[in-house]
Amino acid sequence: MGHKVKRASGGWLVALSGCCVALAGPCQAQDVEKGAARSDMAFGTEAFVTNDSDHFQSRRVSAEFFPAFENADRYLGIRLGEYNYQQDSWRRNGKKLSFLARSVETRTADGGNMEVGVFEQGGHTLLTLDGSYRITPAKRTAVEFIVNRDWVETPKSLDRGIDFSIVGVAVDQGLGEHVTLVGLLGQQYFSDGNRRDLGRFRVIYQPSLDLGLTLQLRYRTYRSTHEDVDRAYFNPKSYSEGMFAVGWRQRFNGWTASVTAGLGNEKINHEISQPTRLLDVNLQSPVRGSQVFRFGFGYNRSTSFSGPSYQYRYLRGEWIILF
Repeated sequence: MGHKVKRASGGWLVALSGCCVALAGPCQAQDVEKGAARSDMAFGTEAFVTNDSDHFQSRRVSAEFFPAFENADRYLGIRLGEYNYQQDSWRRNGKKLSFLARSVETRTADGGNMEVGVFEQGGHTLLTLDGSYRITPAKRTAVEFIVNRDWVETPKSLDRGIDFSIVGVAVDQGLGEHVTLVGLLGQQYFSDGNRRDLGRFRVIYQPSLDLGLTLQLRYRTYRSTHEDVDRAYFNPKSYSEGMFAVGWRQRFNGWTASVTAGLGNEKINHEISQPTRLLDVNLQSPVRGSQVFRFGFGYNRSTSFSGPSYQYRYLRGEWIILF
């Protein structure tokens, strides 16, 4: 999605996953340590690499320090990141200093996380923000508030210093033990004056409470107030996508693995119809331990300015060691 909008705005992909609610029993349960929690210092490193079929590449390498690290769901930290972008002969470097905070109840996923940073690239400086807060007002109901602000990651947008901000609310509603409905409504504001009205909806069916398997019907849509953005980023007047996806999530010896694969169809300006594809794979070490390891990779096929066969690939990893 390098030529659409920065995939970091996919913070709401987390909010819309719904799998954490649907699989709350076998997948979110963690062993609770007896006695008082102990907070340690920790150091870490993180990497995120992307490339797409338009030859746009991005690379982020970060060093992390956590003066207070209780576990992977409760910490305070600082991250210094080096960013590199390139497309053919075009190059751009950037730096970002962030403050990290997370306090989430592992069993229920209630709580919040926040990353506030200062991001400088190409003579432009931006105060960035990526956060969410989740509550469960009823047994099978969860509400999550989402906010995200960052650069639009295309060469023309980075040169011009175009950024975006997203605000949204997501609701997960369980219907019995096997079905979960997930919905998100939000707005995305671009610094060039454009605005998108966003909607995402899912129906998630879990045939067995023990297998970790889900069958998902997904739908997402947006409408833009300004269609002409001088090709700074992919921006149809209206966009919609329907997708059928299969998800699998399971825990083994404290490790958590998840895989999601989907086939769909997108419509652009109610005229062009194209097939889409999605693959997402993640692995995480136990939440509690002297080390925390996360790894993931993914693939997406959809439409961009260059045509209907745009392909986006990413690879990410993080390793944290407690002292």
